[in-house]
Amino acid sequence: VLGDAEGRVDWAHAEALAFAAILEDGIPIRLTGQDAARGTFSQRHLVLHDAKTGEPHSPLEAMPQAKASIGIYNSPLSENACMGFEYGYSVHAPESLVLWEGQFGDFANGAQIIIDQFIAAARAKWGQEPSLVLLLPHGYEGQGPEHSSARLERFLQLSARDAMRVANVTTAAQYFHLLRRQALRLKTDPRPLVLMTPKSLLRHPMATSAPAELTSGTFRPVLDDPQAEDRREQVTRLVLCSGKVAIDLDSSPDRAEATGVAVARIEQLAPFQYTAISKVIDNYSNLQEIIWLQEEPRNMGSWLFVRPRLRELVEQTFPIRYIGRVESSSPAEGSLDKHNQQQASIVAAAFADVPAVSKIAGGSANGATSRKNGSSKRPPARVTRS
Repeated sequence: VLGDAEGRVDWAHAEALAFAAILEDGIPIRLTGQDAARGTFSQRHLVLHDAKTGEPHSPLEAMPQAKASIGIYNSPLSENACMGFEYGYSVHAPESLVLWEGQFGDFANGAQIIIDQFIAAARAKWGQEPSLVLLLPHGYEGQGPEHSSARLERFLQLSARDAMRVANVTTAAQYFHLLRRQALRLKTDPRPLVLMTPKSLLRHPMATSAPAELTSGTFRPVLDDPQAEDRREQVTRLVLCSGKVAIDLDSSPDRAEATGVAVARIEQLAPFQYTAISKVIDNYSNLQEIIWLQEEPRNMGSWLFVRPRLRELVEQTFPIRYIGRVESSSPAEGSLDKHNQQQASIVAAAFADVPAVSKIAGGSANGATSRKNGSSKRPPARVTRS
């Protein structure tokens, strides 16, 4: 049976299915990390142990349809050593999907030398083509400054010239398709993939997917708002966001009443998805403003990366506003109560003071989409590598 009692597939289940499909395609897999076998949050369980003998058993290793091998190893508590080894493995075994998982994304800074000197600059400095996948648990849930941030902003800064792919996906199906796409591109376009993986979303019902989304879907770098599909002419504010905070927005009691707001998710941040984002913007004829919303502080997260690119995309057609935490030297506050207050304030701001749809003499809606010369044509989207 594919899925839970309601027929839904959660994050870890989607991961196991992706690994199974990749093995069936004949692509070897290597997964390491400090808690790789069970997962930091006890969600994975790719290795089982006999209760009496302690003998390990990996169902994926015994899968009859597998045309390649899988190795799952719990690594020592040394991010620098382990990530460096996995980088070298991915370079010298280019036919393998190699993944390294941080216990928390915050701990990846223990391997910052490897990230800066090798992973990001592999092509430019060394003429190498690694395809290493970094799985970095990331998200603000009141666990303090040591267990909240994988330093997304650093990877975005290092992603220039398509040096790496950076993603922050929000559903099990998206994760499934992203892993499969990374495996299929090992021979055609090998590049590192840095993935902000979830914590609270691992078992969240709103992050699960129907089996059909895995069997017939594909990875989508940008997800438009399905709740706004029938009321696009009412939308005057487009909220763009990435990662777990999108689920916070969808869970808000203010969401249903805010008919003037559409929430779109940027699932792949780098390379920046000019074309896909442009298509989303074009769906809303009465748009008056674009908001980038994030849970990270203003000087962290994605804001400093997306702001100039959004401005390049829309020129002066719309104001681009920011909603999120203020600048900070620390990734997160240490108080759970303060975290909850700030998180609630961020979510509430997304649906507050929404501009009304303006009317022109003929009675038709007139948003801020027109250029100064009266043309409604937007700047051409910049096509980039997906």
